[in-house]
Amino acid sequence: MVPVAAGEITLISLFIQTDVSVLPFSLVLSALSKICSLAFLAVLVVTFAIRRLPKLHSKGLYARFVALAGTWVSVGVVQLPPQQLSSLGFFTSVLLLIAGMTFATCSLLALARSMSIMPEARQLVTRGPYSLVRHPLYLGEMVATAGVAMQYLMPWALVVLAAHCLFQFERMKNEERVLMEAFPEYKDYMARTARLLPGLY
Repeated sequence: MVPVAAGEITLISLFIQTDVSVLPFSLVLSALSKICSLAFLAVLVVTFAIRRLPKLHSKGLYARFVALAGTWVSVGVVQLPPQQLSSLGFFTSVLLLIAGMTFATCSLLALARSMSIMPEARQLVTRGPYSLVRHPLYLGEMVATAGVAMQYLMPWALVVLAAHCLFQFERMKNEERVLMEAFPEYKDYMARTARLLPGLY
């Protein structure tokens, strides 16, 4: 992704130096989506490396399988043949990707040293995006995955997206069980904070 993003940024700078009026907006959006994705991955690597030791973690293989499937099944989308989108479809896809990755990155920054892949309890985080919903990181990832799925062959991309979301919903439940056991105050947090969509769910 880095060489492609660097190439697009170089091309944008050439347009700016020569004639900015003919700079394609789609090129700007494409570069921005790659920058957001790279920022998310960089923050993910750092938070994973500096995370605290868990106070409690889930037992059994099922919760671990769900966590790994929720993390990696979305990669299946990019193995599908790409599809040609209209300009509106492309813009919608890239905007979803940018919005999702930006929100997920903010969520990772709020988690900081409490980040985990498996259902584990390190510290109860209720700041930033976690003051709005209980699982903002998964919400951001699902929105971004929906944006990516739009760019690939239907209906298989929708099947992969649906599988990703189902695993993430199950993952949320597993994490909530561990957090309730580790932090008694988590029940109060659950009572006042929606799981994914304030006022709806």
